[in-house]
Amino acid sequence: MIRIHRLRPAALAVTVAALLSACATPGPGGQTGGFPNAATESPQAQPLTPQMAAAADTLTKMAALQDRLYRVAAPLLIDNAELCTRHARNLLGFTAKNRYSYPGEYNEAAHVAFGMDERLQVTGVLAGSGAAKAGLRLGDGLVSAGGKPLPTGPTAPSTVGAVFGPLVAAQTNLPFTIERDGRTRDLTIPVTRACSFAIELGNADNVNAYADGGRVMVTRGMIAVAKSDDELAYVLARTMAHNMLGHPAAQRNSATIDSVITNLTRVTPDLSMLNGSAGIKAMPAGSDAAADRLAIYLLARAGYNIEGVSAFWKRFAAAYPAGVANGHTANHPGMAARLAAIDAAVADVKAKRAAKRTIAP
Repeated sequence: MIRIHRLRPAALAVTVAALLSACATPGPGGQTGGFPNAATESPQAQPLTPQMAAAADTLTKMAALQDRLYRVAAPLLIDNAELCTRHARNLLGFTAKNRYSYPGEYNEAAHVAFGMDERLQVTGVLAGSGAAKAGLRLGDGLVSAGGKPLPTGPTAPSTVGAVFGPLVAAQTNLPFTIERDGRTRDLTIPVTRACSFAIELGNADNVNAYADGGRVMVTRGMIAVAKSDDELAYVLARTMAHNMLGHPAAQRNSATIDSVITNLTRVTPDLSMLNGSAGIKAMPAGSDAAADRLAIYLLARAGYNIEGVSAFWKRFAAAYPAGVANGHTANHPGMAARLAAIDAAVADVKAKRAAKRTIAP
């Protein structure tokens, strides 16, 4: 299965069997985002209207947030493929989109302000992936893969997965033809084994994170609260863990959370959907504790500092208690059980490190 979200702010998520929506690495000129640094000036020297400049600024800000998510998520996804079991896939490790990945005035802003056109172009490369090792860059146009021409135009974002899926499933190295600086080039991209969760930006200010079984979403509000990369990794890891443990399906929350995530991926989501609890049932304390426990191992294997996890969630719960509707603590209220699980897992990881044993649950 290949999942493509057309309204992604910074990168098209082509996941599971082909592309990995994950960490963006610097492109030409030191760029790390999905767009050139041009919110007020077109690369084609065309003046922008105020409306288009505002749309370009919105896309640029969203791209920066998505890029931070990708950068922090990258080691969690790659270094934990062994633990992901049912959710691990062979992936290429890049994201791509064209102007039709955006609606309305955002389509035109992507075209005029950022030079996006009919062809899919690379908007992010996962650090440590086969795409990064092969030298794929931000802005490269996708011409063909495995000798098959890649789609262009309005249907490209929704149809490219049908080309990639069979190729990645059958090959360990995939030949690509790309367009860079007006010239075509050939690259061979080895596949990367990784957890295949799509990493999504939630375009809303509520402080929350969501897992629907296949996607991990962190809202703009939560990203603002997570001051360091370690803190953002704490949120991502426990949200990934809920997917790995099958909790959304077990709680019969998958469809509800899927609708919330799909809505919040839009550039202009319907925020009325966040009234009350948004229909999401609170996670039982036992399930939450299991997710926090697994998250410690995911974090440790990815090289993040696990010493601060317990303190972060204590501070978080005090600042954003369960009474805050559509907040993270409201959906995950079993804090006592969670903290006990975190402390026990941290102690186990330390013991395993001291004994030079594999870090795993």
